[in-house]
Amino acid sequence: MRNAAMIGLALLLASPAVAQTVTIDSGQIDGITLESGVRQWLGVPFAAPPLRDLRWRAPQPVPPWTGVFHADRAAPMCLQTLRSRTMNHYFGNEATSEDCLYLNIWAPAAPAPADKPYPVLVWIYGGGFTVGSASMANYAGTGTAQKGVIQVNIAYRLGALGFFSHPELTREGDAAGNQGLLDQIAALRWVQRNIAAFGGDPAQVTIAGQSAGSMSVALLQASPAAKGLFRGVIGMSGSPFGELLTALPLAEGEADGAKLAATLGALSLEALRDLPGDRIISAAFVRKSSIVVDGKALTATPAESFAAHAQNDVPVMLGFTHDESFKSLGPVATLADYRAAVAKAFPAQAAAILAAYPAASDAEAAAQARIIGRDASLGRMVDGWATAQLRYGKAKAYGWLFTRRQPYASGIRFVDHDPATVGAYHTGDVPYWLRTQDSLNRFRTTRDWTPLDRQLGETMSDQLISFVKTGAPLPGWPAFDPARPRLMQLGENTRVIDWPNYRALPLLAAPANASGPSARPRD
Repeated sequence: MRNAAMIGLALLLASPAVAQTVTIDSGQIDGITLESGVRQWLGVPFAAPPLRDLRWRAPQPVPPWTGVFHADRAAPMCLQTLRSRTMNHYFGNEATSEDCLYLNIWAPAAPAPADKPYPVLVWIYGGGFTVGSASMANYAGTGTAQKGVIQVNIAYRLGALGFFSHPELTREGDAAGNQGLLDQIAALRWVQRNIAAFGGDPAQVTIAGQSAGSMSVALLQASPAAKGLFRGVIGMSGSPFGELLTALPLAEGEADGAKLAATLGALSLEALRDLPGDRIISAAFVRKSSIVVDGKALTATPAESFAAHAQNDVPVMLGFTHDESFKSLGPVATLADYRAAVAKAFPAQAAAILAAYPAASDAEAAAQARIIGRDASLGRMVDGWATAQLRYGKAKAYGWLFTRRQPYASGIRFVDHDPATVGAYHTGDVPYWLRTQDSLNRFRTTRDWTPLDRQLGETMSDQLISFVKTGAPLPGWPAFDPARPRLMQLGENTRVIDWPNYRALPLLAAPANASGPSARPRD
């Protein structure tokens, strides 16, 4: 008995300390205090569970509770397909559920002074609008909180449960589509109402995201429903500008939803709501996420919103990585392959593109083909967003290019990722921005981080923190100017550079009669 008691006492002493109890609009909650001193609240509900009759409806208020809600563990991630244990970004198989509208909060160790609340970073995860989680270790907010910023990671519905239109939904009048975007807006409204209880400043909120999260950030900047909910935006590797992603007319979304219903054998919205969620997700796995002009989250396409000067006119910090791409010219092994691929993809501009991206050898041809794929997708996405802000807004935009190839552990293998060829890959910058590099070694050692990587992480984190606190990166980072387009290069050599191939970007617009590639980036 004594040994058992001693073990119990030891476990009690080793357990995390309970963080302070705070009162929010739905009741009292407590969390935990980490060894670093950072205070953490996990799995905090910001909307009612979107179950049963609430499937595909706009997020509803959280029912209040009595007593204290223990926010000490992550909530299930929104229903989605699961990941292989040998994928690059594998952080453990979290539980999944339609009951997933929760958020996580990390706050600095010391309570904020009464006259100087902490600025707030709201993180929106990526994953092609089909996968992702607010609780992925890669997105943890401990490193941000240690630098004096509160980080809030929000969840939103995914796939056909989060981006679904249907004629009957339109007639209901509650949410004609874009349920996932409405979730994000509801979470931002929750932050406005409640973040002061955690020491945060609701007037100093910046939203950030990567990939589909970055596209979401740009959509929110274009959304009239998100007016006044943030004062700055950070977009990492994605936007709805360019040909890869935009908001469809509602009628197209309704037709897409009707096709999915027919595939599932559901003759009505009522029948669709009776189906298990996993059947809907599985049937819709190969379907593009259907973001629509629904009249609520979006009243126009992002390009139209900006052109009408109707966007949220706030500072923008945005960029991409050196070796990512959402578009491919196909296999290119030789100079002849390269010339033929460019001629096929861009028949009217082939000569000009080959002149702008010259190659004199097979190796150069393969490299230039990859760069064209990057510039035709991410390059144009980022330029389109920065240009729209500069042309139609007053707030500044700041661009970057991340060039660091992560230092992989010897012999490491992934099912979805080749360390030998992947370079500075899509999502490769996130653990530097958020100081979450150790998350990639959580289950096995996949990286041998060097002092250079640690220092680069500190540098990038400082830039992010500066933008959150002031609306601008640190001095020395030039604002975007198409007359002299420059970026901050972040890598082995962190310095200001000319935007690579900037003058050639207009040549890479997709031909009018070409069907664009699927805009389903995966993190």
